[in-house]
Amino acid sequence: MNFKYSKEDDILMMELNNKPIDYAEQSGDIIVHFSPEREAVLIEVLSASKFLKQASKSLPQEVKEKVLQSA
Repeated sequence: MNFKYSKEDDILMMELNNKPIDYAEQSGDIIVHFSPEREAVLIEVLSASKFLKQASKSLPQEVKEKVLQSA
C-alpha cells in the first residue's frame, strides 16, 4: 500500500494495488476507484487534513506523519 498526500489540494491517496481502474464511486469526501473486477484499487480522501484530525486515533502512524504534519 502506498500513501501520497497533496498539500496543495489537501487530498490523501491510498493506492491499494496496481490494477487498472475501471470506475469510481464517491460518498461524501471519499472516492473509491475500482478495477473491472470490482476490486478497490485507489482511495482518495478529499479535505484530508480535516478528516484525519477527526479520525486520527485509529489511523496508522505513517499516515499521521505524512498528512497531519504537512497540514
